[in-house]
Amino acid sequence: MSRFHSHMEAALAEARAAGARGEVPVGAVVVAPGGQVVAAAGNRTREHADPTAHAEILALRAACVAAGSERLPGHDLYVTLEPCPMCAAAIGFARIRRLYFGAADPKSGGVAHGARVFAHPQCHHAPEIYDGIGAAEAEALLRGFFERLR
Repeated sequence: MSRFHSHMEAALAEARAAGARGEVPVGAVVVAPGGQVVAAAGNRTREHADPTAHAEILALRAACVAAGSERLPGHDLYVTLEPCPMCAAAIGFARIRRLYFGAADPKSGGVAHGARVFAHPQCHHAPEIYDGIGAAEAEALLRGFFERLR
């Protein structure tokens, strides 16, 4: 019997690093079927001057390169914030098996809030979804980041 092992701490480390770079502190890691982290990223939208450089997108891109495929069946994604609609669509296109996310995003989320991408009949693949993993720390990182901006 295998035991669940959360990789959210690795995603939180990426989020902390993103915040230290002046980016919105969101981090993501992709985990292969054997449990090995194969890609990790934090937001880099400002650094890359790229509105698509969200942590999830960057981690998915790196994992696809590592796998040599545009699909990641059997892979899991850990992300500190509920993915936006763009990232949720990419998660579906990549055929991620399980999505674990920390903080909910009632304003811009695309999974449990807002667009609810995986609930649409046009969605070709929906991962298993587990929310609230590491939510308190993820929320604290985000809250602190935006308080410092004000």
